[in-house]
Amino acid sequence: MKDDASIQTLARFAMIVLLVGTIAVLLPNVAKACPNCQEALASNSQGGGDLVDGFFWSILFMMCMPFAILGTFSGYMYYEVRKARTAREMDETNPQPGKDAESR
Repeated sequence: MKDDASIQTLARFAMIVLLVGTIAVLLPNVAKACPNCQEALASNSQGGGDLVDGFFWSILFMMCMPFAILGTFSGYMYYEVRKARTAREMDETNPQPGKDAESR
């Protein structure tokens, strides 16, 4: 019975993928471009200079974000490890007399 449930789940997933694929093939004009970009290119007599600058900055921003996120996360982890090491070294150099008896 477990195999029947997995086959039904797989069949549902295949039907959804097939439906989404059919819609994507039948409606290509929907994904052509956003209306604002299309109107900006059509109405701009300078050749779309502002639009090109906008694309430049958005691409630059998207390329920098993974590095910024990874750098922030790595920096935070480095700070936490340093803080834990310092706390451990302080405990080793300054043992409290009643601390060992309590932990046993």
